[in-house]
This record gives sequence, C-alpha cells and structure tokens, in this order.
Amino acid sequence: MTTDDQRSPAPTPAREILRLAIPAFLALVAEPLFLLADSAIIGHLGTAALAGLGVASAVLLTAVNLFIFLAYGTTAVVSRKLGAGDHRGAISAGIDGLWLALLLGALAALATAVWAQPLLELFGASPGVTSEAVTYLRWSALGIPCMLIVLAATGVLRGLQDTRTPLIAAVTGFSANAVLSLVLVHVVGWGIAGAAIGSVIAQTGMAVYLLLVVIRGARRLGSDLAPSGAGVLKAALGGIPLLVRTIALRAALLLTTWLAAGLGDGPLAAHQVAMTVWATLAFALDALAIAAQALTGKTLGAGDVRGTRETTQLMVRWSIWFGVILAALILILHRVIPLGFSQDPDVRTALAAALIVVAIGQPIAGVAFILDGVLIGAGDTRWLAWAQTLATLAYVPMVLAVWASGVTGVTGLVWLWVAFNGFMLVRALLLWGRGQGDRWMVVGAER
Repeated sequence: MTTDDQRSPAPTPAREILRLAIPAFLALVAEPLFLLADSAIIGHLGTAALAGLGVASAVLLTAVNLFIFLAYGTTAVVSRKLGAGDHRGAISAGIDGLWLALLLGALAALATAVWAQPLLELFGASPGVTSEAVTYLRWSALGIPCMLIVLAATGVLRGLQDTRTPLIAAVTGFSANAVLSLVLVHVVGWGIAGAAIGSVIAQTGMAVYLLLVVIRGARRLGSDLAPSGAGVLKAALGGIPLLVRTIALRAALLLTTWLAAGLGDGPLAAHQVAMTVWATLAFALDALAIAAQALTGKTLGAGDVRGTRETTQLMVRWSIWFGVILAALILILHRVIPLGFSQDPDVRTALAAALIVVAIGQPIAGVAFILDGVLIGAGDTRWLAWAQTLATLAYVPMVLAVWASGVTGVTGLVWLWVAFNGFMLVRALLLWGRGQGDRWMVVGAER
C-alpha cells in the first residue's frame, strides 16, 4: 500500500501543458508540411503549377476543415467525460465521432470531385492555373474520408490526454508523403497529380494506424464498436456551432485567396507559399490551443473552475511569447524561404515582402488561437460561432478596400496581408473579451 507521502506529487499546470503541447506542436507542424512538401516539389514544375496548387489547396482545406469539429468537438466531449471519471463514456463518444467522420468524408469526397471544375473557376485564375488546380483537387478528393477519420481519431486521443500517438502518425505520414510525392512527380513523371496521389497514400496510412489505436482502447474498456444512431446524431448536432464557426473562418481565407488570384499568377504563387507558411505557424501556435482544449475540458468536467482560470492565464502568456519568437524567426528567414519554393525572381520578391507582414501578425494570432482553444474545450461553441461570423463580416470591408484601390503585384499582396492581420486582430479582441468573463466556465460531464 502506498502512503500519501510516497505518492508522486500532482503535476503542475505548466508540466501538464508541456506534456500535451510539445507532442501536439510537433504533430501539428508536421500536418501543414504535407502542403509545404507539395509546394516545394510542385514549385519546380513551374509558376502555373504552383499557383494551381494555391487555389486547389484553398478548396481542399475548406472541404476538410469545415469538419474540424470532428477533432475539436470530440476532444471537448471526451475530455469532459474523462475529468468526470466516465472513461467508458468517453471512448464511446469518440467511436460515434469516428462513424460520423466516415459518413461525412464520403459525402465531401464525392462533392469535391464532382464540383472541382466549377469551384476552382470561381477564383478567376488563368486557364493554365485552373487546369493544374483541377487535376490536383480531383486526385486529392480521394483522401478526404481518411483525412476526416484522422481528425476524429486525433480528437478522441487528445480528449484522453494522449498527444503522442497523433505525433507518431503525423511524423510518419509526412515522411512518407514527402518521399512519395517526390518520386511520383519527378521520377515517375506524373506531375501535379503525383503530389496529390502521394498525399492520399500517406493519409490513408495515418487513418488506419489511428483507428487501430482507438479500437484497441475501446475493446479494453468493453465499449461497443458499432455505430449508435443516437450517439452519431448527437455528435452531428453538437458540431453545428463549430461548423458555423469554421465556415466563417474559411470564408475569410477563401476571400483572401480570391483577391490574391486577381493580382496575377506571380503574386498568387507567392501568396500560396505565404499562406502555407502562415498555416504552418498557425499549427505551431495551435499546439498550446490543443493543450487548452484537453485541459479545459478535463478541469471543467472535474468542477475545477479556479484551476481552469489559472491554466488559461498561463497559456495566454506563453502563446504571446511563442508568437514573438515565431515572428523573429520569419523576419530572419524572409529572404531565405522563397529560395526553396520558386525559381521565378518576381515570385521570390513578392513572397519575401509578404512574409514580413506574416511575421508581424504572429503575436496577435497567438492570442486568438489560445483563447479559441480554451473556449472550444469549455464547449462554448455557440458564442464562438457568433464571434467568428462577426470577425469575418468585419474583414469584408478591409478586403474590399484593397480590391477597390486597384493595387496589384507585390504592393497588392502586401496590403492584402495587412488586411488579413486586421482580421486576426478583430478575432483576438473578441476572444479576449469573452475570456475575461466567467459565463463560459460551465462545470460537469455534460455542458
């Protein structure tokens, strides 16, 4: 029998954050490296191919990220039940989320493949760029079901306070994707289609691995693997506010890409890489937000309001400093990064200029991402849906001002990113105001 004096001391909030955030950071950075690898490989096929990847990836990421609630919502539900001591209920909720992911993935893949051409033509890019984009998007659509399964399985594991397993899946998947894309594009000679096929194969492997881990945990606890109609419906309805939030966020990102497409092929290609760099930094900053989701759900499930507040304040401070570090890193490398993505001097010049603005916005993004994670973990999704919609509406006149000015080329791209930083500032201020209150801190196994 172990006495109280012999037991290990309870982990501090800082150690708990780091335990979850460090593996999440490595895994999240690996995820956008799928696209970074494709950008670097496709960039050597020419400006049209790289620009085509830009518009195709905007649609693909929208098709997938519309269902990000499969990860975020599942994390919040599973972690709350875990904090309340209901381990079997936690894993059962996760299984329902996986079945929902499979259903939504099949529907999204079909819709993306069928409507690829008309969707991509909406961006108004040149015919050569659109042709490359259609090829990439139709092949990539095959991987959407597996991408959604990865989201849902990752959400289950994060809710169970396990961020190491998703890290293994992400690093292995990225490594396989990089090798496959390089071989299929430049050795086999499949062009932009080869990059898409390489990603699909890697995503399938990730999905199978994570599914096996979750199924093994469910069997150990005696949970039923068959779909529960009521459970799947509950997961779907519970995800609606996060779906609205995500639609509003993706609308802002698509609006940005739409305006970039009107700046010319060179600036569009530069924007594609700049947005990919921004996404990579966002995933890095989101590591703390992932920890925030898991810890907030768990502490509120256990009824620990004070612990929730203290952990939130600590994570906000860390996220701001992390944003400052990332900003400094990008400023140092803003002339080096373009060398790896294009041989076109105009693209390199535009990208270097855009990266300066990307860097400046990182501390602001840090605040937005961490508080978004906290409120998702708390299940405050209805408020998040409203706030994100308001932020996107505030962004519309900023984008229209850039469009109405008639600026193009490097100058137009820089002002577009200035406007995008304004959008992130509005988002951060709204989240900061909500976080200062207490209405989001609802305790118990169910919100």
